[in-house]
Amino acid sequence: MIQLVGQSLSTVHWQPARMKNRLTPFVRSKPERLITRFGNARLVSLANGSVELRGGLAQDQTTAKEWISLFMHEAVPRFVSRSR
Repeated sequence: MIQLVGQSLSTVHWQPARMKNRLTPFVRSKPERLITRFGNARLVSLANGSVELRGGLAQDQTTAKEWISLFMHEAVPRFVSRSR
């Protein structure tokens, strides 16, 4: 025999329990992910699958382009100015 102890989660047995989902903030996908940095330039992967190179000096961007050509040759990054 099963004996219930304490307060039930819902008023009627077929209603879902009204509980908070505390994992929701952790499960949400982030809109962007930092891949790596080259000086002040940041190589960022966006949620839609595109890649952006943001900011940095000309030397930083040149270094990033070389790295992309060696290790991410399938990526076609979009270059974004520092104003963003």
